[in-house]
Amino acid sequence: MPSSNFIDYVSIQCRSGKGGAGSAHLHRAKYVPKGGPDGGDGGRGGHVILRANKNLWTLIHLRYTRHLFAEDGQAGGESRSFGRDGRDQIVDVPCGTVAYDGDTGAYICELTEDGQQIVLLRGGRGGLGNWHFRTATNQAPRYAQPGEPRTERNIILQLKVLADVGLVGFPNAGKSTLLSVVSAARPEIADYPFTTLTPQLGIVSYHDGQSFCMADIPGIIEGAAEGRGLGLRFLRHIERNALLLFMIPADSADICHEYDVLLNELRQYNPELTEKNRILAITKSDMLDTEMMEQMRPQLPTDLPVIFISSVSGQGIAQLKDLLWSELHKDGYKKVVEISHVPIDVHHIERPKTDDEIEETDIEHTIYLNEQEEEWDLSKYEKYGWDTQHTEADASSADEGTAVSEEDYADTQSEPD
Repeated sequence: MPSSNFIDYVSIQCRSGKGGAGSAHLHRAKYVPKGGPDGGDGGRGGHVILRANKNLWTLIHLRYTRHLFAEDGQAGGESRSFGRDGRDQIVDVPCGTVAYDGDTGAYICELTEDGQQIVLLRGGRGGLGNWHFRTATNQAPRYAQPGEPRTERNIILQLKVLADVGLVGFPNAGKSTLLSVVSAARPEIADYPFTTLTPQLGIVSYHDGQSFCMADIPGIIEGAAEGRGLGLRFLRHIERNALLLFMIPADSADICHEYDVLLNELRQYNPELTEKNRILAITKSDMLDTEMMEQMRPQLPTDLPVIFISSVSGQGIAQLKDLLWSELHKDGYKKVVEISHVPIDVHHIERPKTDDEIEETDIEHTIYLNEQEEEWDLSKYEKYGWDTQHTEADASSADEGTAVSEEDYADTQSEPD
């Protein structure tokens, strides 16, 4: 699928249905004097429900969806007839989707298993009919309960890719090349930075038909947690990875410094990311011999396993698979879905406008156009000897976006006699 179709972030205005009102009907029938109350209950308003679907892997089907409204419940009727419940609004999302409050950025819920359903907004309960309020002293109540009101909320849906191993590194560190070598994935590979613009998934085959999932995350740069580059946009996908594979080229000026920068960016985004198991892979090691590798080892970080690999020559690829498999299945292995979701910053998010805001914007735009028309001054063009009728025509054409500059127009006019 093209990178433009990878949608992992949508903002939607959701609204549940209101409950139907109860009926205050009194029974009327021939030969039945004083039939008494028989008003039925109102129906429940529809819920807004999120449902995980394993056949989806992006939020592209919600890309142009701005509103999700559930159906209102129907009012009760006579003869204790219950009103129909409002139709629920069920939204299918891929596994790994997280819902946040669009106004505060607070975490609401997440869906990680196929078929899992979570009620995002509950519909209002239907009101009780007057049949429920009959008593010995009030045998003909002429009132009933109204239905509960609907609830409305701005919701942000974020997709966090589910994978066992996440590749972390600067641009052009060899992440896409490694994924293409160890799996059947075919990410875009080039010799310029930010070749990977969307996360890429690949299934890595292992012994005896076993496998694990690897995710290629777009390159991270210093300051990514503050919004620089593409890091802030895709750092959330690393939260789903159980094991982080840091990749730094062998020709880097300072490997330890680059590793500290990457780790610091993850710490600023979510401190829990530093608690995940980590492996450091020195890529492009085909330019090194055994003696140079031994000289570099004392200068490398000592708090995590280090391995030298080369995706082009295949050096260390088999050993890397064994190391990844052993780290994924060691004691104390932390599951992929066990993460703490931090609140998101919603100040820069453009929320869908309400009908009142759209109408107010149209009025302001009309006022602005009228003011521009009133301020159109023809006196400044008189020095060029323009005719007033022609100038008015030029003014109308300027409103249509076809006007030229004063200098260009003056050059095309003949001097007045």
